[in-house]
Amino acid sequence: MSTENNSNDIYENSIKILSDLISFKTISGQDNNSLINYCDDILKKLGATSFKTFDDEKKRVNLFATLKAKKANGKIPIILSGHTDVVPVSKGWSSDPFKATIKDGKLYGRGSCDMKGFIACTLAYAPIFSKSNLDRDIHFSFTFDEETACIGAPILIKELKKRGFNKGICIVGEPTNMKIIDAHKGAYEYTTYFEGLAGHSSQPHKGVSAVEYAARYVNKLIELRKKLKDRAPKNSIFDPPYSTLSVGGIFGGIAHNVISDKCHVKWETRPVVKDDAIFLNSEIDKYVNENLLPDMKKIFPDSKISKEIIGEIIGFNRDKKSEACEFVSSITGDNSRNVVSFGTEAGLFQEIGISAAVCGPGSIEQAHKIDEFIQLEEINKCLNFLSGVKDKSIFK
Repeated sequence: MSTENNSNDIYENSIKILSDLISFKTISGQDNNSLINYCDDILKKLGATSFKTFDDEKKRVNLFATLKAKKANGKIPIILSGHTDVVPVSKGWSSDPFKATIKDGKLYGRGSCDMKGFIACTLAYAPIFSKSNLDRDIHFSFTFDEETACIGAPILIKELKKRGFNKGICIVGEPTNMKIIDAHKGAYEYTTYFEGLAGHSSQPHKGVSAVEYAARYVNKLIELRKKLKDRAPKNSIFDPPYSTLSVGGIFGGIAHNVISDKCHVKWETRPVVKDDAIFLNSEIDKYVNENLLPDMKKIFPDSKISKEIIGEIIGFNRDKKSEACEFVSSITGDNSRNVVSFGTEAGLFQEIGISAAVCGPGSIEQAHKIDEFIQLEEINKCLNFLSGVKDKSIFK
């Protein structure tokens, strides 16, 4: 009975914590210090040590906290990783998106599924970890701005690398219905800016239309997209099997009769392999330097084209001997492996030698949508999983 009551207490605490987390309006690009301090306070009261890493303005922050092993015996540490930011809210919600609402076995709220549900579960289970005879360290890694090309995680990874942190099992708790994801494509986002010379539309030869050169740039991207398709690896595990490219928007111009001097293009690529991203950037940069810019500068020498890197999330590569996947399978009993189209920080951990698996509560089908929710049974499944993590992290 006491075990059952204890489980109920953990579950109720997870719901309370999730409700609190949802109330923090941590939309990507905005300040998340209050939420991070909330998480840090919970963990520090349990004896955790922690450090933070920041963006340049110290407005957005990552947290890496540790519950130390009481008797280390050589087991590699566990990292429970999640992002704290959420996507913006659009109109049409049935309830306040920043106030948790429970109805018909579902908890509604922005970030409930993606992915404050996982963070809430780890914080609710932290007291159990702290009371247990841990024989390995348990780390909590909470980052900012994953939704905007994973901006926060690389800052944390850089600090971990500097501290010599190069081994462990990382569980990234993105919503997978607690299924194991062992691979995903990369996600590279860019904005390319064009600066020409404004003029009257009746004399196009005297101006440099930023919009027209942006259009030529987009046409080149579309041409390169066909080449990416031809570069698809044999036996690719992804759908589609090749690297993709998408143009999100072209923004420029002020009137029908004005030659626009400014324009920018938002675009992204999701490479199957890193070489595809290198190929694509090399080819489009070559086209700019050998074709577009010379043509622009013939008319206006001060013409400019610049490309801003919004974010470059490296891919997460399948490892048939993945220690992280084997660890998760040993708890869930599920030996299946799947791939997803969305990106995570898993590849970043993998790059510094840490074995990773993506596995968390909720369905990606609910992410980013109006009336986002997580099934309450998914919370229980995650807590049961964390109980398994504890059982494999204690000395008898």
